[in-house]
Amino acid sequence: MAKNLYVGNLAWSATEQDVRAAFEEFGDVTSVKLVNDRETGRPRGFGFVEMSDNAAAQAAIEAMDGKEFGGRNLKVNEAKPRAERPRW
Repeated sequence: MAKNLYVGNLAWSATEQDVRAAFEEFGDVTSVKLVNDRETGRPRGFGFVEMSDNAAAQAAIEAMDGKEFGGRNLKVNEAKPRAERPRW
């Protein structure tokens, strides 16, 4: 079963390829999505990495949380489901 990870405190210069390469060390990466600001298109400094299995995801969390990456210390944990927001 795939596991989605939140990756925060990313350097704005980080690319999806950079993040994928770092996390592939721990197992198969299904997808990487870095979040950009809707209005400016600039990176927001966080994203999500989907790993193919729970063991790989747990290994990535333990190894990458707090690790220096691109000059910043990453914050990595299991992504929480997005809360429902009211539509206006």
